[in-house]
Amino acid sequence: MNHTAQRLTFRPGQDGYEDELAGFQTGFAQRPDVVFAAAGTDDVVAAVAYAAEAGLPIGVQATGHGLPDASEGGVLISTRRMDEVVVDPAARTARVGAGVRWGQVVAAAAEHGLAPLNGSAPSVGAVSYTLGGGLGILAREFGYAADHVRSLELVTADGAVRRVTADSEPELFWGLLGGGANLGVVTALEIGLIPVTRLYGGALTFDGREVDPAAILRAYTAWTETVPDEVTSSVAALVYPDLPMLPEALRGSYQVTVRVAYTGGAEEGERLVAPLRAIGPALSDGLRELPYTESHTIHSDPDFPHAYYGESRMLEGLDTAAMERLLALTGPAADRMHVVQLNHLGGALARPAANAVPHRDARWLLRILSPLDGTDRESLREFYADVLTGVDRHVLGRSLNFTFASGDRTEGLYDDETRKRLAGLKATYDPANLFRRNYDVR
Repeated sequence: MNHTAQRLTFRPGQDGYEDELAGFQTGFAQRPDVVFAAAGTDDVVAAVAYAAEAGLPIGVQATGHGLPDASEGGVLISTRRMDEVVVDPAARTARVGAGVRWGQVVAAAAEHGLAPLNGSAPSVGAVSYTLGGGLGILAREFGYAADHVRSLELVTADGAVRRVTADSEPELFWGLLGGGANLGVVTALEIGLIPVTRLYGGALTFDGREVDPAAILRAYTAWTETVPDEVTSSVAALVYPDLPMLPEALRGSYQVTVRVAYTGGAEEGERLVAPLRAIGPALSDGLRELPYTESHTIHSDPDFPHAYYGESRMLEGLDTAAMERLLALTGPAADRMHVVQLNHLGGALARPAANAVPHRDARWLLRILSPLDGTDRESLREFYADVLTGVDRHVLGRSLNFTFASGDRTEGLYDDETRKRLAGLKATYDPANLFRRNYDVR
Protein backbone atom coordinates (compact mmCIF):
# COMPACT_ATOMS: atom_id res chain seq x y z
CA MET A 1 0.00 0.00 0.00
CA ASN A 2 1.33 3.48 -0.81
CA HIS A 3 0.72 5.28 2.45
CA THR A 4 2.74 8.29 1.29
CA ALA A 5 0.31 9.15 -1.53
CA GLN A 6 -0.94 12.74 -1.28
CA ARG A 7 1.26 13.33 1.76
CA LEU A 8 4.08 15.84 2.01
CA THR A 9 7.17 13.68 2.45
CA PHE A 10 10.89 14.15 2.06
CA ARG A 11 13.62 11.61 1.41
CA PRO A 12 17.40 11.97 1.47
CA GLY A 13 18.63 14.02 -1.47
CA GLN A 14 15.27 15.68 -2.13
CA ASP A 15 14.81 19.44 -1.95
CA GLY A 16 13.43 20.32 1.46
CA TYR A 17 14.79 17.27 3.29
CA GLU A 18 17.53 19.16 5.13
CA ASP A 19 15.25 22.09 5.90
CA GLU A 20 12.64 19.80 7.40
CA LEU A 21 15.24 18.18 9.67
CA ALA A 22 16.68 21.48 10.86
CA GLY A 23 16.01 22.13 14.53
CA PHE A 24 17.42 23.84 17.59
CA GLN A 25 19.93 21.07 18.44
CA THR A 26 22.57 20.98 15.73
CA GLY A 27 25.01 18.61 17.43
CA PHE A 28 23.41 15.29 16.47
CA ALA A 29 22.30 14.50 12.96
CA GLN A 30 19.05 12.72 12.15
CA ARG A 31 19.02 10.94 8.81
CA PRO A 32 15.60 9.25 8.49
CA ASP A 33 14.62 7.25 5.43
CA VAL A 34 11.53 9.43 5.10
CA VAL A 35 10.18 12.55 6.77
CA PHE A 36 6.43 12.99 6.98
CA ALA A 37 5.68 16.71 7.19
CA ALA A 38 2.40 16.45 9.11
CA ALA A 39 -0.17 19.19 8.68
CA GLY A 40 -2.85 17.33 10.65
CA THR A 41 -3.83 14.13 12.39
CA ASP A 42 -4.49 12.26 9.14
CA ASP A 43 -0.87 12.78 8.12
CA VAL A 44 0.30 11.38 11.45
CA VAL A 45 -1.93 8.33 10.99
CA ALA A 46 -0.46 7.77 7.52
CA ALA A 47 3.10 8.07 8.85
CA VAL A 48 2.47 5.60 11.67
CA ALA A 49 0.81 3.13 9.27
CA TYR A 50 3.75 3.38 6.87
CA ALA A 51 6.27 2.78 9.66
CA ALA A 52 4.28 -0.11 11.14
CA GLU A 53 3.97 -1.85 7.78
CA ALA A 54 7.70 -1.49 7.12
CA GLY A 55 8.75 -2.22 10.69
CA LEU A 56 10.59 1.11 10.97
CA PRO A 57 11.24 3.10 14.15
CA ILE A 58 9.40 6.41 14.55
CA GLY A 59 10.77 9.70 15.79
CA VAL A 60 8.84 12.94 16.31
CA GLN A 61 10.18 16.47 16.01
CA ALA A 62 8.53 19.82 16.55
CA THR A 63 11.38 22.23 17.35
CA GLY A 64 14.31 19.88 17.88
CA HIS A 65 15.33 21.19 21.31
CA GLY A 66 15.39 17.84 23.09
CA LEU A 67 16.71 15.38 20.52
CA PRO A 68 17.67 12.20 22.38
CA ASP A 69 20.55 11.28 20.06
CA ALA A 70 21.74 11.00 16.48
CA SER A 71 19.81 8.48 14.36
CA GLU A 72 19.92 6.75 11.00
CA GLY A 73 16.97 5.43 9.03
CA GLY A 74 13.38 5.05 10.09
CA VAL A 75 10.52 7.54 9.93
CA LEU A 76 10.51 11.06 11.31
CA ILE A 77 7.20 12.84 11.82
CA SER A 78 7.68 16.59 11.66
CA THR A 79 4.85 18.36 13.51
CA ARG A 80 5.94 21.98 13.10
CA ARG A 81 2.97 22.75 10.80
CA MET A 82 0.46 21.65 13.46
CA ASP A 83 0.73 25.01 15.16
CA GLU A 84 -2.81 26.04 16.02
CA VAL A 85 -3.65 27.53 19.44
CA VAL A 86 -7.29 27.97 20.48
CA VAL A 87 -8.04 29.61 23.81
CA ASP A 88 -11.34 29.15 25.65
CA PRO A 89 -11.30 32.08 28.11
CA ALA A 90 -14.46 30.96 29.91
CA ALA A 91 -13.05 27.51 30.64
CA ARG A 92 -9.52 28.90 31.11
CA THR A 93 -8.11 26.32 28.72
CA ALA A 94 -6.13 26.22 25.49
CA ARG A 95 -6.00 23.57 22.79
CA VAL A 96 -2.38 23.41 21.67
CA GLY A 97 -1.25 21.64 18.50
CA ALA A 98 1.82 19.41 18.39
CA GLY A 99 4.00 22.00 16.66
CA VAL A 100 3.11 24.99 18.82
CA ARG A 101 5.89 26.87 20.61
CA TRP A 102 5.38 28.32 24.07
CA GLY A 103 5.69 31.90 22.86
CA GLN A 104 2.54 31.42 20.77
CA VAL A 105 0.58 30.12 23.76
CA VAL A 106 1.74 32.96 26.01
CA ALA A 107 0.66 35.55 23.43
CA ALA A 108 -2.71 33.91 22.75
CA ALA A 109 -3.55 33.46 26.45
CA ALA A 110 -2.49 37.01 27.33
CA GLU A 111 -5.25 38.41 25.13
CA HIS A 112 -7.69 36.99 27.70
CA GLY A 113 -5.76 37.86 30.88
CA LEU A 114 -4.46 34.30 31.21
CA ALA A 115 -1.13 32.48 31.08
CA PRO A 116 0.08 28.93 30.50
CA LEU A 117 2.60 27.10 32.66
CA ASN A 118 5.34 27.57 30.11
CA GLY A 119 9.07 27.17 30.42
CA SER A 120 11.75 29.81 30.20
CA ALA A 121 12.31 29.70 26.41
CA PRO A 122 9.49 30.84 24.08
CA SER A 123 10.88 28.79 21.16
CA VAL A 124 10.47 25.41 22.93
CA GLY A 125 7.67 23.12 21.77
CA ALA A 126 4.77 23.21 24.23
CA VAL A 127 3.63 19.60 23.74
CA SER A 128 6.99 17.83 24.02
CA TYR A 129 7.90 20.00 27.02
CA THR A 130 4.68 19.05 28.78
CA LEU A 131 4.99 15.32 27.99
CA GLY A 132 8.36 15.42 29.79
CA GLY A 133 6.79 17.04 32.85
CA GLY A 134 7.37 20.72 32.23
CA LEU A 135 9.25 22.70 34.89
CA GLY A 136 8.14 26.25 34.31
CA ILE A 137 8.64 29.83 35.43
CA LEU A 138 5.92 29.53 38.11
CA ALA A 139 6.51 25.88 38.99
CA ARG A 140 6.72 26.14 42.77
CA GLU A 141 3.33 27.84 42.92
CA PHE A 142 1.44 25.80 40.32
CA GLY A 143 3.38 22.55 39.82
CA TYR A 144 4.42 20.87 36.61
CA ALA A 145 2.80 21.75 33.29
CA ALA A 146 1.75 18.09 33.05
CA ASP A 147 -0.35 18.56 36.18
CA HIS A 148 -2.63 20.95 34.29
CA VAL A 149 -3.40 18.86 31.19
CA ARG A 150 -7.12 18.19 30.70
CA SER A 151 -6.92 15.88 27.69
CA LEU A 152 -4.56 14.57 25.01
CA GLU A 153 -5.21 13.70 21.39
CA LEU A 154 -2.84 11.10 19.99
CA VAL A 155 -2.21 8.42 17.42
CA THR A 156 -1.09 5.08 18.86
CA ALA A 157 1.01 2.42 17.13
CA ASP A 158 -2.12 0.66 15.79
CA GLY A 159 -3.08 3.82 13.89
CA ALA A 160 -6.00 4.57 16.22
CA VAL A 161 -6.84 8.21 16.95
CA ARG A 162 -7.62 8.66 20.63
CA ARG A 163 -8.77 11.44 22.90
CA VAL A 164 -7.52 10.54 26.35
CA THR A 165 -8.61 12.01 29.67
CA ALA A 166 -8.12 11.02 33.29
CA ASP A 167 -11.63 9.57 33.20
CA SER A 168 -11.69 7.87 29.80
CA GLU A 169 -8.36 5.99 29.99
CA PRO A 170 -6.76 6.81 33.34
CA GLU A 171 -3.72 4.55 33.02
CA LEU A 172 -2.81 5.77 29.53
CA PHE A 173 -3.43 9.37 30.64
CA TRP A 174 -1.08 8.78 33.57
CA GLY A 175 1.68 7.36 31.36
CA LEU A 176 1.52 9.94 28.57
CA LEU A 177 2.22 12.77 31.01
CA GLY A 178 5.79 12.24 32.10
CA GLY A 179 6.46 9.30 29.80
CA GLY A 180 7.69 11.41 26.90
CA ALA A 181 7.06 10.11 23.37
CA ASN A 182 6.95 6.42 24.25
CA LEU A 183 3.28 5.61 23.76
CA GLY A 184 2.22 7.41 20.59
CA VAL A 185 2.30 10.69 18.70
CA VAL A 186 0.45 13.36 20.65
CA THR A 187 -1.18 15.66 18.12
CA ALA A 188 -2.73 18.14 20.56
CA LEU A 189 -3.17 18.92 24.25
CA GLU A 190 -5.92 20.69 26.12
CA ILE A 191 -4.22 22.54 28.97
CA GLY A 192 -5.45 24.60 31.88
CA LEU A 193 -4.51 28.28 32.01
CA ILE A 194 -3.97 30.48 35.06
CA PRO A 195 -5.24 34.03 35.69
CA VAL A 196 -1.81 35.69 35.73
CA THR A 197 -1.03 38.84 33.73
CA ARG A 198 2.05 40.21 35.51
CA LEU A 199 4.96 39.19 37.70
CA TYR A 200 7.58 40.62 39.97
CA GLY A 201 10.92 39.17 39.01
CA GLY A 202 13.90 39.21 36.71
CA ALA A 203 17.60 38.51 36.88
CA LEU A 204 20.22 39.72 39.34
CA THR A 205 23.74 39.17 37.97
CA PHE A 206 27.05 39.20 39.82
CA ASP A 207 30.62 39.23 38.54
CA GLY A 208 31.94 35.81 39.58
CA ARG A 209 35.50 37.15 39.61
CA GLU A 210 34.62 39.95 42.01
CA VAL A 211 32.00 38.25 44.22
CA ASP A 212 32.85 34.71 45.37
CA PRO A 213 30.51 32.29 43.53
CA ALA A 214 30.53 29.99 46.57
CA ALA A 215 29.32 32.88 48.73
CA ILE A 216 26.57 33.65 46.22
CA LEU A 217 25.51 30.00 46.27
CA ARG A 218 25.44 29.87 50.08
CA ALA A 219 23.42 33.08 50.30
CA TYR A 220 21.01 31.94 47.60
CA THR A 221 20.32 28.53 49.13
CA ALA A 222 19.82 30.11 52.57
CA TRP A 223 17.42 32.61 51.00
CA THR A 224 15.31 29.85 49.43
CA GLU A 225 14.57 28.55 52.93
CA THR A 226 12.74 31.81 53.69
CA VAL A 227 10.53 32.36 50.63
CA PRO A 228 6.90 31.30 50.08
CA ASP A 229 5.77 28.84 47.39
CA GLU A 230 4.79 31.80 45.22
CA VAL A 231 8.51 32.38 44.55
CA THR A 232 10.17 30.23 41.87
CA SER A 233 13.89 30.78 41.37
CA SER A 234 17.20 29.45 40.13
CA VAL A 235 20.87 30.38 40.10
CA ALA A 236 23.12 29.95 37.06
CA ALA A 237 26.85 30.34 36.48
CA LEU A 238 28.81 30.49 33.23
CA VAL A 239 31.95 31.88 31.67
CA TYR A 240 31.21 33.53 28.34
CA PRO A 241 33.68 32.72 25.58
CA ASP A 242 35.87 35.51 24.27
CA LEU A 243 34.30 35.65 20.81
CA PRO A 244 33.84 38.67 18.53
CA MET A 245 30.13 38.00 17.93
CA LEU A 246 29.39 38.64 21.63
CA PRO A 247 28.95 42.12 23.13
CA GLU A 248 32.28 43.35 24.47
CA ALA A 249 30.95 43.43 28.06
CA LEU A 250 30.21 39.69 27.92
CA ARG A 251 33.43 38.41 26.33
CA GLY A 252 35.33 36.31 28.84
CA SER A 253 33.13 37.41 31.75
CA TYR A 254 32.20 35.02 34.56
CA GLN A 255 28.60 35.70 35.51
CA VAL A 256 26.54 34.23 38.33
CA THR A 257 22.84 35.08 37.98
CA VAL A 258 19.88 34.60 40.29
CA ARG A 259 16.53 34.42 38.46
CA VAL A 260 13.28 35.14 40.31
CA ALA A 261 9.57 34.94 39.46
CA TYR A 262 6.94 35.95 42.02
CA THR A 263 3.22 36.45 41.42
CA GLY A 264 2.73 38.75 44.41
CA GLY A 265 2.92 42.53 44.46
CA ALA A 266 6.00 44.59 43.66
CA GLU A 267 6.34 46.01 47.18
CA GLU A 268 6.43 42.55 48.74
CA GLY A 269 8.68 41.38 45.92
CA GLU A 270 11.19 44.10 46.75
CA ARG A 271 11.16 43.01 50.37
CA LEU A 272 11.66 39.36 49.45
CA VAL A 273 14.67 39.97 47.19
CA ALA A 274 16.45 42.39 49.55
CA PRO A 275 18.73 39.59 50.92
CA LEU A 276 19.82 38.78 47.35
CA ARG A 277 20.77 42.36 46.66
CA ALA A 278 22.78 42.35 49.90
CA ILE A 279 25.07 39.58 48.55
CA GLY A 280 27.30 42.16 46.90
CA PRO A 281 27.56 44.66 44.06
CA ALA A 282 25.62 43.55 41.00
CA LEU A 283 26.70 43.72 37.39
CA SER A 284 23.06 44.18 36.49
CA ASP A 285 19.78 44.26 38.39
CA GLY A 286 16.69 43.50 36.32
CA LEU A 287 14.34 42.73 39.23
CA ARG A 288 11.12 44.58 38.55
CA GLU A 289 7.40 44.29 37.87
CA LEU A 290 6.79 43.06 34.33
CA PRO A 291 3.94 41.79 32.16
CA TYR A 292 3.78 38.03 31.85
CA THR A 293 4.39 38.35 28.12
CA GLU A 294 7.95 39.43 29.05
CA SER A 295 8.54 36.52 31.42
CA HIS A 296 11.05 34.97 29.00
CA THR A 297 13.42 37.87 29.76
CA ILE A 298 13.97 36.46 33.26
CA HIS A 299 16.21 33.73 31.80
CA SER A 300 16.97 35.16 28.34
CA ASP A 301 17.74 31.69 27.01
CA PRO A 302 19.59 31.58 23.66
CA ASP A 303 17.20 31.64 20.72
CA PHE A 304 19.58 30.44 17.99
CA PRO A 305 20.25 26.82 16.97
CA HIS A 306 23.48 25.36 18.31
CA ALA A 307 25.18 22.12 19.38
CA TYR A 308 25.06 21.14 23.04
CA TYR A 309 25.19 18.29 25.47
CA GLY A 310 23.70 18.25 28.94
CA GLU A 311 22.90 16.32 32.08
CA SER A 312 20.67 16.76 35.10
CA ARG A 313 20.29 15.51 38.65
CA MET A 314 17.20 15.63 40.83
CA LEU A 315 18.46 16.10 44.38
CA GLU A 316 16.75 15.52 47.72
CA GLY A 317 19.37 17.66 49.47
CA LEU A 318 22.39 19.79 48.73
CA ASP A 319 26.02 19.23 49.64
CA THR A 320 27.46 22.74 49.74
CA ALA A 321 31.08 21.61 49.52
CA ALA A 322 30.30 19.46 46.47
CA MET A 323 28.52 22.37 44.79
CA GLU A 324 31.43 24.70 45.50
CA ARG A 325 33.79 22.17 43.91
CA LEU A 326 31.49 21.88 40.90
CA LEU A 327 31.46 25.68 40.47
CA ALA A 328 35.25 25.78 40.69
CA LEU A 329 35.68 23.07 38.04
CA THR A 330 33.15 24.59 35.61
CA GLY A 331 34.21 28.22 36.10
CA PRO A 332 37.20 30.15 34.69
CA ALA A 333 39.54 27.19 35.34
CA ALA A 334 37.62 24.95 32.91
CA ASP A 335 39.02 24.38 29.42
CA ARG A 336 35.63 24.88 27.78
CA MET A 337 32.33 26.62 28.44
CA HIS A 338 29.81 25.07 30.83
CA VAL A 339 26.47 26.42 32.04
CA VAL A 340 25.55 25.29 35.57
CA GLN A 341 22.04 25.89 36.88
CA LEU A 342 20.42 25.04 40.20
CA ASN A 343 16.62 25.23 40.38
CA HIS A 344 14.81 25.50 43.69
CA LEU A 345 11.99 22.90 43.71
CA GLY A 346 9.38 21.95 46.32
CA GLY A 347 6.09 23.73 46.82
CA ALA A 348 3.43 22.58 44.36
CA LEU A 349 6.00 20.43 42.55
CA ALA A 350 5.97 18.06 45.53
CA ARG A 351 2.22 17.45 45.43
CA PRO A 352 0.98 14.10 44.07
CA ALA A 353 -0.68 14.13 40.65
CA ALA A 354 -2.29 11.58 38.34
CA ASN A 355 0.67 11.37 35.99
CA ALA A 356 4.06 9.70 35.60
CA VAL A 357 6.22 12.72 36.42
CA PRO A 358 8.71 11.24 38.92
CA HIS A 359 11.02 12.47 41.71
CA ARG A 360 8.48 14.84 43.21
CA ASP A 361 10.24 14.83 46.56
CA ALA A 362 13.33 16.43 45.01
CA ARG A 363 14.25 19.78 46.51
CA TRP A 364 16.69 20.82 43.79
CA LEU A 365 17.34 20.29 40.09
CA LEU A 366 20.99 20.54 39.12
CA ARG A 367 21.74 21.01 35.42
CA ILE A 368 24.94 21.21 33.40
CA LEU A 369 24.90 22.13 29.73
CA SER A 370 27.98 22.42 27.51
CA PRO A 371 28.29 23.63 23.92
CA LEU A 372 29.81 20.88 21.79
CA ASP A 373 31.66 22.74 19.04
CA GLY A 374 33.40 19.56 17.94
CA THR A 375 33.98 18.35 21.49
CA ASP A 376 33.93 14.60 22.01
CA ARG A 377 30.75 13.66 23.85
CA GLU A 378 32.50 10.89 25.78
CA SER A 379 34.98 13.37 27.24
CA LEU A 380 32.08 15.48 28.47
CA ARG A 381 30.47 12.42 30.05
CA GLU A 382 33.68 11.72 31.92
CA PHE A 383 33.93 15.34 33.00
CA TYR A 384 30.33 15.37 34.22
CA ALA A 385 30.86 12.12 36.13
CA ASP A 386 33.77 13.75 37.93
CA VAL A 387 32.16 17.08 38.79
CA LEU A 388 28.89 15.43 39.85
CA THR A 389 30.52 12.85 42.13
CA GLY A 390 30.03 14.92 45.24
CA VAL A 391 26.25 15.17 44.86
CA ASP A 392 25.73 11.41 44.40
CA ARG A 393 24.42 10.73 47.89
CA HIS A 394 21.54 13.16 47.34
CA VAL A 395 20.55 12.02 43.84
CA LEU A 396 17.01 10.74 43.28
CA GLY A 397 17.32 10.55 39.51
CA ARG A 398 17.49 12.63 36.34
CA SER A 399 15.03 14.98 34.64
CA LEU A 400 13.63 13.96 31.26
CA ASN A 401 13.24 17.60 30.19
CA PHE A 402 16.86 18.42 30.94
CA THR A 403 18.78 15.37 29.75
CA PHE A 404 20.10 16.46 26.40
CA ALA A 405 21.47 14.18 23.67
CA SER A 406 21.97 11.09 25.80
CA GLY A 407 19.17 8.86 24.55
CA ASP A 408 21.26 5.75 25.04
CA ARG A 409 21.22 6.40 28.80
CA THR A 410 17.82 6.11 30.45
CA GLU A 411 18.83 5.14 34.00
CA GLY A 412 17.46 7.42 36.66
CA LEU A 413 14.77 9.02 34.52
CA TYR A 414 12.13 7.12 36.51
CA ASP A 415 11.89 5.38 39.84
CA ASP A 416 11.46 1.60 39.62
CA GLU A 417 7.68 1.56 40.13
CA THR A 418 7.06 4.27 37.54
CA ARG A 419 9.32 2.60 35.00
CA LYS A 420 7.53 -0.76 35.44
CA ARG A 421 4.13 0.88 34.91
CA LEU A 422 5.40 2.68 31.81
CA ALA A 423 6.91 -0.54 30.46
CA GLY A 424 3.54 -2.25 30.95
CA LEU A 425 1.82 0.50 28.98
CA LYS A 426 4.48 0.23 26.30
CA ALA A 427 3.79 -3.49 25.95
CA THR A 428 0.06 -2.76 25.58
CA TYR A 429 0.08 0.24 23.25
CA ASP A 430 3.34 -0.21 21.34
CA PRO A 431 4.28 -3.91 21.49
CA ALA A 432 6.58 -3.64 18.44
CA ASN A 433 8.35 -0.65 20.03
CA LEU A 434 7.86 1.59 16.99
CA PHE A 435 8.27 4.66 19.20
CA ARG A 436 11.86 4.05 20.22
CA ARG A 437 13.56 7.16 18.90
CA ASN A 438 13.33 8.65 22.36
CA TYR A 439 14.23 7.74 25.94
CA ASP A 440 12.86 4.23 25.50
CA VAL A 441 11.14 2.71 28.55
CA ARG A 442 10.83 -0.81 27.16
